Amino acid sequence: MESSAVKITRLLQAWGEGEESALERLIPLVYKELHRLAHHYMARERSGHTLETSALLNEAYLRLVDSPKPSWRNRAHFFAVSGQVMRRILVDWARSRQALKRGGQARPLELGQALVVADAPGADFVALDDALKALAALDPRKSKVVDLRFFGGLSVEETAEVLKVSPETVARDWKFAKSWLRRELRKEKAVAA
Repeated sequence: MESSAVKITRLLQAWGEGEESALERLIPLVYKELHRLAHHYMARERSGHTLETSALLNEAYLRLVDSPKPSWRNRAHFFAVSGQVMRRILVDWARSRQALKRGGQARPLELGQALVVADAPGADFVALDDALKALAALDPRKSKVVDLRFFGGLSVEETAEVLKVSPETVARDWKFAKSWLRRELRKEKAVAA
C-alpha cells in the first residue's frame, strides 16, 4: 500500500506533466492540509477581517492551478509553495488596504507560536514581508527556511529535504532567522512609533 505522501508526490508529478485527472484525484488528498494552512493564517488576523479562510484557500487554489506547468518535487515542496502563495495573497491584501487608507497603518498580525519575531504582538504581514526580503538579500537560504517552516508549515526534516541541506543546518538557519527578524521588526516598530 502506497503511503499518502508518496501518492501525493506521484499525483503532483503527474499533474506537472499535464495529466488533468491527476489534479482531480489530488485535491481531496491535500484539501484538509491546505485548509489547515489557510485557517492558520486567518486565525492570526484581526476579527472581522474581510478575507475569510475559504476565500484565502480558494484564491490560493486558483493561483496554484493557473500556474504554468508546475514542477513539483514532492509533497513538502507543494505545501511550501502553497504557504508562500497564501502569504503573498495576505501581503497583497494588506498592501491594498494600506493604499485604500492613504498610508494608514497595516492591520496587526500575531505571528503565533511557530515564529515569535517580536516580544509584543503587533507585527504585520507587510513589515514581515519587507523584513523577509531584506533577509533574502542578506542570506537567501535563511529566508527560504522561514518561508518553508513558518509559511509552508514544514518540519525541520521536510525543510532540509526541500533545501537539500542537513536538518542541523536548517535548525541553525531557523534560529538565526528568528533572531534577525525579531531585531528587524523591533527597528521597524521603533521607526513607526
